[in-house]
Amino acid sequence: MKLTKLTAVLCASVALPAMATELEVTHWWTSGGEAAAVAELAKAFDASGDKWVDGAIAGSSGTARPIMIARITGGDPMGATQFNHGQQALELIEAGLMLDITDVAEANHWKEVVFPPSLLDACTVDGKIYCAPVNIHSPEWLWLSNKVYEDLGIPVPKDWNEFVATAPQVEAAGKIPLALGIQPWQSNLAFGAMQIAVAGLDTWKAVNVDKNMDVAAGPDYAKVFAAAAEARKLAARSNVQDWNQATNLVITDEAAGQIMGDWAQGEFQVAGEVAGKDYTCLPGLGLNEYISTGGDAFYFPKLDDPEKEAAQKRLAALLVSPEVQVAFNLKKGSLPIRGDVDLAAANDCMKKGLEILAGGNIVPAADMNWSPDVQKQAEDLMVEFWKSDMPAEEAQAKWVEILKSGL
Repeated sequence: MKLTKLTAVLCASVALPAMATELEVTHWWTSGGEAAAVAELAKAFDASGDKWVDGAIAGSSGTARPIMIARITGGDPMGATQFNHGQQALELIEAGLMLDITDVAEANHWKEVVFPPSLLDACTVDGKIYCAPVNIHSPEWLWLSNKVYEDLGIPVPKDWNEFVATAPQVEAAGKIPLALGIQPWQSNLAFGAMQIAVAGLDTWKAVNVDKNMDVAAGPDYAKVFAAAAEARKLAARSNVQDWNQATNLVITDEAAGQIMGDWAQGEFQVAGEVAGKDYTCLPGLGLNEYISTGGDAFYFPKLDDPEKEAAQKRLAALLVSPEVQVAFNLKKGSLPIRGDVDLAAANDCMKKGLEILAGGNIVPAADMNWSPDVQKQAEDLMVEFWKSDMPAEEAQAKWVEILKSGL
């Protein structure tokens, strides 16, 4: 009898699944659309047998990143953390605080499936891979409320110039021409979007890739700063803080438009808005259709626990898997980081992005071109510019000096 009971217990123990390994995952995705997207990641990880412990940090990347870095350097690392593609985790990697996941990348053939290759290059330091890219986010989009223009009886603008030309009518109707939150990165994003849209792709590359400071100080970029000064006037009555609050002004037809990344799609989707019917999206502000290939990636701080390290590598593989790429990016409004996934369910705006990506009209994100210090100084300048009446010429001169400090 005793033997029978023991046999039954042993059989039961073999049948039971292994204990789930918990991993705390920190990120700054807290808006409605972002929360819906990150829930897809958590659901997939939990379904795989492990446990996603959500560590959302409100307040956008500028607030969250210092907290994440302080925890890692202070000896309280999480299991995984979001950063943007680029140099944001470079010092942590160089300090030996991040897990090398090259074996995961090789086992899952990331070099063959991740597109464009620059995404994986941004995860690579000294030949080793330290992050799992999860999406391509481009910040250079103009989002428009179709109803605002329908109520005015005028066509929805096809580009930035038409948008500016219609602004007096929008204002006369009691609407805000341009929605813009007061978080520092938002004005910096708007300026970044204007760089290629107004100056053109070749001029942008001359400054940001070739580091030609004469071009940065020249007439083509003077047009960019003049456009930023125009946008500053159009956004004067926008008094919200968060980016998704600004997006909501467009969704509720209180504002005509917003310059924001393609993650705004998630907010439109949660609100039940339909691309092409309720709102219009203009990549490159409709002037130069391109996307920059920035986005988000997950890094894995070193943990003194073999079981958790194994779970970290399982999560890394899962994030890049085709099924998770589709489920996550359809909710997030971003593009997948692999070109072999089925996105038949993509809306009109995502299809525009996919077409641009397939056509190769892409540029590296700012995180891949300039150091965090240069970017922070440029952001501070944009905050000062948008909050004051600083002349465009003065802002351009200060901006050039900031870029020179990073050469």
